[in-house]
Amino acid sequence: RLYEPVQIASAQTLARRQWPNADLIIIDECHTISETVKKRISERANALGMQDWVCKNLGGYADAGTIETAIANGDWGWLGEHVWKFDDELQQKVALAAMKAENWQWLSAYAEQIAQNKKPASDIPIYDYMCAYFKKIEKNIQKSTAESYRGMINGRIRRYFTARKELTVGNITAKDIEDFYDWMFESGVVANTVIHYHTVLHSAFKRAFKDGLIDSNPFDRIDRPKKNKFTGENYSEEELIAMLGLIRGDIIYPAVMLAGGLGLRRSEALGARWSRVDWEKKTILLDTKIIEYKENGKVIVEPVEEMKNKSSRRTLPLPDPVYEMLCEEREKQDLYRRMFKGSYNRKYDDYICVDQLGGLIRPNRVTQRFADLIRQYGLRKIRFHDLRHTFASILINQDVPLLNVSTFLGHSDLSTTANIYAHLDKSKKQESADVISSIFNKAKE
Repeated sequence: RLYEPVQIASAQTLARRQWPNADLIIIDECHTISETVKKRISERANALGMQDWVCKNLGGYADAGTIETAIANGDWGWLGEHVWKFDDELQQKVALAAMKAENWQWLSAYAEQIAQNKKPASDIPIYDYMCAYFKKIEKNIQKSTAESYRGMINGRIRRYFTARKELTVGNITAKDIEDFYDWMFESGVVANTVIHYHTVLHSAFKRAFKDGLIDSNPFDRIDRPKKNKFTGENYSEEELIAMLGLIRGDIIYPAVMLAGGLGLRRSEALGARWSRVDWEKKTILLDTKIIEYKENGKVIVEPVEEMKNKSSRRTLPLPDPVYEMLCEEREKQDLYRRMFKGSYNRKYDDYICVDQLGGLIRPNRVTQRFADLIRQYGLRKIRFHDLRHTFASILINQDVPLLNVSTFLGHSDLSTTANIYAHLDKSKKQESADVISSIFNKAKE
């Protein structure tokens, strides 16, 4: 048994002349080994392909070359087992490689290890903790929301905080958070984008506080950025009618009519279902939406019977133009089913907005197609969502009370509608002024 590093090194040199693995045998018999000798021996072992032995006996002296080989060979099992024994730089290298390979299963397991507190809270880097937090909440949020969270975490949060490894869950300060927000503003993002990041980070650190990882939430000391005041564009009645006439017959025409004629959100229009139409009462129940997200690099489009809020689940009367469009669309789909027979997708027979072969229409495709049609016909540029603004502005300009407009739009409360559209309610403001004038005029008499 050898105890002195110098003796160990000498013994290794001599033993290596006899057989390649002698130094490793000697190490098994040693109790005191210097870091320098450990590193030298680990390099030897790694070169011999004995990574498991290195991680078990030397505390994870796998080098960058060994890890690159494991990544290239797709040896994610070995990487997953030993990643915690690497230094922070090599851990980050593996995590980024997994992300590049879109190996979300490996990343989820990595995040789960963090969640199990295999590192003290004060040592967990911000990005690693956010991955763990996302893993915890992913199953409890809507898939489209999860896709948004994943994009933020693997986007700006990763880019900013992996370059600042000294910032951890336990030591990040209000000043550090403000610096992050300033960095985003300098990159050209708007306040609403920063607010989204603030919301996600604040919730994550609220969970860290609840779990006892930190004594207080540093995001409570930060004022949320002020929201951009946004006024959507909208068409006049004449512009709306002209546009609908031009795109009649296009694949997205039903969605456009539902958005412009009922004020529906894009996801609501695409989620409208035949079984929810009451043909006698001329009403439609809105209780389904279509979402689009990525999973393992593949775009998924699927219906979800979960609306944005309770008010979004609503029954609306069908205006005559919308009712007529539905009648025409139903006949058209019957024709396509007879024409394409076995090639027609019968899975989504209950959905109003489908393509010629019965498939669901991707939300992003609707947005892009609408923009193309506006450009093709030389119309004034608006977004698809502005059809909803158009619907609301037309009602308000026709003296429809804000409460009724709010009900149609499915807003969670009247204040939301008022904040967005109150500037259009000119007639009501004038009526209020006229009432006050009338009262004072009577007083003069």
